[in-house]
Amino acid sequence: MPQKIIIDTDPGVDDTIAITTALRSPELEVLGLTSIFGNAVTETTTQNALRLVELEGHDSIPVARGSEVPLLMELEGIASDVHGRDGMGNTNLPAPKGKPIEKSAAEFIIDTVRAYPGEVILAPVGPLTNIALALEIDPGIASLIKKIVLMGGTVSVAGNISPVAEANIYHDAHAADIVMQASCPVVMVGLDVTEQVIMTPQYFEELFEAENPATNLIKRILPVYQEYHDRFRGMGGSTHTHDPSAIAYLIDPDLFKTQSVPVFVETQGHCKGKTTADWHRQWESRVDTEVCMEVNSSGVLDLIKERLAK
Repeated sequence: MPQKIIIDTDPGVDDTIAITTALRSPELEVLGLTSIFGNAVTETTTQNALRLVELEGHDSIPVARGSEVPLLMELEGIASDVHGRDGMGNTNLPAPKGKPIEKSAAEFIIDTVRAYPGEVILAPVGPLTNIALALEIDPGIASLIKKIVLMGGTVSVAGNISPVAEANIYHDAHAADIVMQASCPVVMVGLDVTEQVIMTPQYFEELFEAENPATNLIKRILPVYQEYHDRFRGMGGSTHTHDPSAIAYLIDPDLFKTQSVPVFVETQGHCKGKTTADWHRQWESRVDTEVCMEVNSSGVLDLIKERLAK
């Protein structure tokens, strides 16, 4: 039986790769997309989410619009230099045909988890505001969520938005700390592994040979994302594989090695958004998070290519 998942997302170039991979994977049943700010403002990411479910005939999958701002912080910037002003590489795609459902993202998450108790995995690949709101509005869903598999954080390498913080966590650190305290199982697919999975120009060339709607869209929106990685990381057309790695974990967790440890999120100051693993368990009691520390990089890349190129 496929795993029931909700993808909480801020599409986004790498979100696009992640979502199209998920929709093409029989192991996963995507129950809905919930939108959030991050790579673009929420209005834009909602439109992009609608475009993605319509791309290859998945129009029946609902899209729920999420929060426009973090829980307690001001919204600090949008990643237009990474993903383009439209989140889709400045390609200005045609408007989607559909509309988001009337329920908010948090309401949709709550109702779906309660409709399928113990079966739904939440897969947030953006800031964690919607997940935290759902947990605050209805704390009882924590025991009903099968698992949260999030893309975000880092415990062993430098941050990508500050010296210590990963962008998804940084953009709503308070929400992230709420999620790290959730009583349901939480898996963190962070920069510790996603920066080890490198999509090279040759990889993209082989992927684009498929010439299907998914790969054609990725080819069209990718250049801005490549330029960012080259400008700030000197990667020469290669990119890190952030959000798609979280989807790869859902499909085949054996590609990753995790360590169980309580994780705390700094919510203010220079270190805002820093995810600290309490390896010595010296701080207050907190449920362990499964932190991905090692990855079979070639296995992840092969899996994504196999799904997108078919």
